[in-house]
Amino acid sequence: MDAGAVVAFQTVSLLLVCVPGADWAFAVSAGLRHNAVAPAVAGLVVGYLGYTALVAAGVGAVIARSPLLLAALTWAGAAYLIWLGAASLLRPAAAPTAGDTAAAGGGRRALAQGIGVTWLNPKALLLYLALLPQFADPADPWPMAAQIGLLGALHTLNCGVVYFGVGTLARLVLRTRPAAARAVSRLAGAAMVVIGALLLVERLVG
Repeated sequence: MDAGAVVAFQTVSLLLVCVPGADWAFAVSAGLRHNAVAPAVAGLVVGYLGYTALVAAGVGAVIARSPLLLAALTWAGAAYLIWLGAASLLRPAAAPTAGDTAAAGGGRRALAQGIGVTWLNPKALLLYLALLPQFADPADPWPMAAQIGLLGALHTLNCGVVYFGVGTLARLVLRTRPAAARAVSRLAGAAMVVIGALLLVERLVG
């Protein structure tokens, strides 16, 4: 695969990942929960790897052409983001401390929530469908599926690194600031509620 195309894709991918959105809000929220950053980001990564596999196999295009399925994904994703955000608003996380340990099942719950945030976000699938093929070349010796797989894996890696950094930074910076931690937790929750509401409005208007 052409190295120039990979570098160009890496640039675009990093720019997109660095724009705050639902994943950012979720990563920040995870950073304010006890030892939840790694499993939460792992869930996001698993979700994006799943979308990579769908797009590489051609299944993503089939899903995108189904208005009913896309509508169902949008409604489910919006409701899920609003639910997660409302939980953060009603029960804001306190500042984590160095001695914190994860509650039983907390890591598994964060992992599942991360997968849900990605898989119930139709914009993530549509982004993959719109972005990856632009950097794949049908004339390249590599099969299209392999090119899509490589680009999707690279984007997933970018997501993992950036979101882990965001969550970890939130945890470290707010460790000794309980009031600030609660405020940021509420802000992250509000962001998820707003993003979920915008998904609903976009679906209703569209």
